[in-house]
Amino acid sequence: MDFSSISIILLGSTFGLILRIFIQNNFKKSIGFDIQNTSIVNFLSSFFLGILVALNFINNEILVLFYSGFLGCFSTFSSFIYQLFILFKKRKFLRLFFHYIEVIIFSFLFFYLGYCFIYFLYKILNEGNWIKFIIFFNLIIIVNLFTMLFGFWISRKIT
Repeated sequence: MDFSSISIILLGSTFGLILRIFIQNNFKKSIGFDIQNTSIVNFLSSFFLGILVALNFINNEILVLFYSGFLGCFSTFSSFIYQLFILFKKRKFLRLFFHYIEVIIFSFLFFYLGYCFIYFLYKILNEGNWIKFIIFFNLIIIVNLFTMLFGFWISRKIT
């Protein structure tokens, strides 16, 4: 490994760590349901990984920057294992089981969602069908609006 690869990994890991700390510190409030901050980071990193796999980069420097650098510091596998260990020590085996299943299943679903998102965009843009592209992004905006309304409704019911 040469100096340029090390510097690329350091650059990617710096941004990955900054984003992880930002998410973990700013999502401490209740968002309507009980998902831990490290789970949110793991879901997002799985989504980003799905996008990167679908993009199928050939350039080795881009792979090192995003896979090893950014996602290596952004994902929190060690925190996930530590949370499982704490639940094991407290003898909360049912919660340990459900937390494990939650993270594994949702991480895979977010990976697949990211992969399908890029594959769908690539297919639409290669066909040159801009009407499908515009409809697709309008649907994303509508889904985001309903998600925000649902989150607002849930937070109002809880507080």
